[in-house]
Amino acid sequence: MAEVTQLSPGNPGARRLRRRSAVKIDMTPMVDLAFLLLTFFVLTTSLNKSFVLPLTMPDESNTPAPPTPVPAKRVVTFILDDHDEVYWYQGLINPDINVTNFSKNGLRKILIDKKIQIEKLVVLVKASDKSKYRNVVDMLDELSITEIKQYSMVDITSEDKEMIKEYKLNRKH
Repeated sequence: MAEVTQLSPGNPGARRLRRRSAVKIDMTPMVDLAFLLLTFFVLTTSLNKSFVLPLTMPDESNTPAPPTPVPAKRVVTFILDDHDEVYWYQGLINPDINVTNFSKNGLRKILIDKKIQIEKLVVLVKASDKSKYRNVVDMLDELSITEIKQYSMVDITSEDKEMIKEYKLNRKH
């Protein structure tokens, strides 16, 4: 581990010279211990696990099940459009369309309010051609955060496109 070597005086005739001793420390055991500790902490540490939103997709069978009828009063439809805008209305087709965006209080507040107002709420999410993939992910996150269990991604219809077009024209005037 450590050894002490004594240096002999340069002149054997000199009597009263002090003997100097040099200390040589072997660092091998300390380095071994450091690597053992480093290995232990690296192997026992858990790394950040990425959060994956679970998404249940229907079975791909040859005979699809008939759709379950849902009363229109339980449905809220959200249409994702460009510039992070979200158009929404209650029911399947409703000319009284509203608009919000993906701010913290905008979409989440609407979802929470509708969940309180409507028992067994069903949310339809429609993404337009101009919407971004990020908006779809944000919408699914908001549905997960507000704990809305019944939602569906459906194709946007021509009626929806016309309603949005009319809303944008009326908003400009």
